[in-house]
Amino acid sequence: MAERHSRKQEAWRLEQSAESSPREPQGQNREDKASVSTVSHVDEPSPRDEASGLTVRMENTYQLGPTRHFPVATVNRILKDVLTAYLQEAEYDPEFCREMTKTVSEVIKAKVKELMIPRYKLIVTVYIGQRDGQSILIGSRCLWNPKSDTVSSYALRNSTLFALANVYAVYFE
Repeated sequence: MAERHSRKQEAWRLEQSAESSPREPQGQNREDKASVSTVSHVDEPSPRDEASGLTVRMENTYQLGPTRHFPVATVNRILKDVLTAYLQEAEYDPEFCREMTKTVSEVIKAKVKELMIPRYKLIVTVYIGQRDGQSILIGSRCLWNPKSDTVSSYALRNSTLFALANVYAVYFE
């Protein structure tokens, strides 16, 4: 019983210290800050930040569907523009493609986030490979609601490489 009481006191103390932490500087709105997201790459394993484990209590809105559907055509245009700008004239090089995969996925994610579509979680994948007469089959499986969740995709080919970019938009209830 005493152990339970001490855990409650510690939790209350942590809440109080979080509430008394410094607020946003004057003149900065919430919209001015970039949203927090994580980037994971197979070649760069990193431990999770302990601060990311904190949970924020949000009031339930009871909104079960999107007020505005995900703009697939606009996102397709973004995918085409970004892939064309970065890779249309590029020559295949393994190190270059490795870095471009990260760069292109970050640029796509930033441009789609600029559309400010509320309550959609975004997953951006980019594949870049060498064109050398081989074939490749890339598949994905998702468990989602077809009424609100969707995917945008664009493929680009030039003389030495191919690129495929996907943006999965999953509605967060």
